[in-house]
Amino acid sequence: MKLDSSLFCQWQHTLQNFEVDQVAADNAFNLLVEAYSSSDRYYHTLKHIYHVLKTIDNLQAYTRNFAAVQLAAWFHDVVYDSQAQDNERRSADYAFELLSNLGIPESIITTVTRLILNTKDHQAAADDFDSQVLLDADLAILAANPVQYREYANSIRQEYAWVSEAEYIVGRAHVLESFLHRQRIYFTTLMFEVGEKPARCNINAEIQFLLAQ
Repeated sequence: MKLDSSLFCQWQHTLQNFEVDQVAADNAFNLLVEAYSSSDRYYHTLKHIYHVLKTIDNLQAYTRNFAAVQLAAWFHDVVYDSQAQDNERRSADYAFELLSNLGIPESIITTVTRLILNTKDHQAAADDFDSQVLLDADLAILAANPVQYREYANSIRQEYAWVSEAEYIVGRAHVLESFLHRQRIYFTTLMFEVGEKPARCNINAEIQFLLAQ
């Protein structure tokens, strides 16, 4: 099944929880596809959204508001400019407007925007289980097999092509080291058990690669 077709099925499935006009739902999906398909995106694409949603499915038992977490996944990178500092805020605003137009309940939208904003620093309170699931899904790529991880790292570099090599190495290494300094990268028990060790191995390998340049 093509990626777009699979995602469209998931979009429809998520919206089944609400009474949404089908034409409006289709138009909203097309807007999301357009946003995630812009030419300056190499990692933050529909493929990323697909994998985030799949991981959320696997972590569903940890959620309190599964539909809200799914919707937040769809919108968390809808605005992505590697030269900007407010992508999460703009993505949350985008979600607020589009979901309001679809007639999604205000309580759900409030949760969705909060979840999106929490992806900026990848921090979640101990009792914020929905944020924990979204953040774990967003960072699941860190625990991918080494080949997939290198593809991810290369794609991130392409999104920051405007940054000089020297500056990128310093900035990227700083971001990666900040994850290593955490007591744990993943919040949920499942992701911690299956992903913590490979994620740390991948991050260490990328840091060594960067510093060897």
